[in-house]
Amino acid sequence: MSLRMKLTAITLDCPDPQALAAFYQQATGLEPHPKSDADFAGLSREDGLFIGFQRVDAYRAPRWPDQTVPQQFHLDFAVDNLDEAEARLLQLGAGKPDHQPGGDRWRVFTDPAGHPFCVVGYGPTQNLEAL
Repeated sequence: MSLRMKLTAITLDCPDPQALAAFYQQATGLEPHPKSDADFAGLSREDGLFIGFQRVDAYRAPRWPDQTVPQQFHLDFAVDNLDEAEARLLQLGAGKPDHQPGGDRWRVFTDPAGHPFCVVGYGPTQNLEAL
């Protein structure tokens, strides 16, 4: 019998869980978890997806694309308009590395704690709700 698992949570290390949760809440519209505190904050969606942010005292931000401190993982987000998403994310405090391997298809950003994440553009005929 094969093991079947459903992904329900992703947790990111960071120096300030509340600040990083606020960034992602503003960027995604996910709802803050009511039991968040100074050491662990979370965001969730009705379907059960949960993104957590946990305090790490000696946190070292990834240095993408440099591998001195590797990224370890990254998140991908779908958007209707790459240019509008970029403007909003930069306004919220995201960084945009010079190295952009996605061309016109996706863009790489870093959150305020240094984690790289990608934003992928989808055209107006595609339904983001189905993703």
